[in-house]
Amino acid sequence: MDNGAIEEMFQALGPISIRRMFGGKGIYYDGVILAVEVDGEILLKGDAETALQLEEAGARQWAYDGKGKPVKMPYWSIPDSAYDDPDEMARWVKLAYSAALRAKK
Repeated sequence: MDNGAIEEMFQALGPISIRRMFGGKGIYYDGVILAVEVDGEILLKGDAETALQLEEAGARQWAYDGKGKPVKMPYWSIPDSAYDDPDEMARWVKLAYSAALRAKK
């Protein structure tokens, strides 16, 4: 995904920074990572407070194969309905930032 499209998705927060990492991109707001881009997909930071909301909206948790068993990461796909609704996208982006701030503590 190109940086312009990513910036548009996160515009509700304000200016973000995008840095290359592990073959993908890290998406930061105010110095805090709140999302990653992996294989062209944006994944939002989640935590115990947001996981149920994400699941109910149809998001899936990112996992990779770690020596024969899946390793779940604290990142979630964006619910499909958010791609067509800027207000809903803003809601998920803000929830991801809140989760990122909690993780930082």
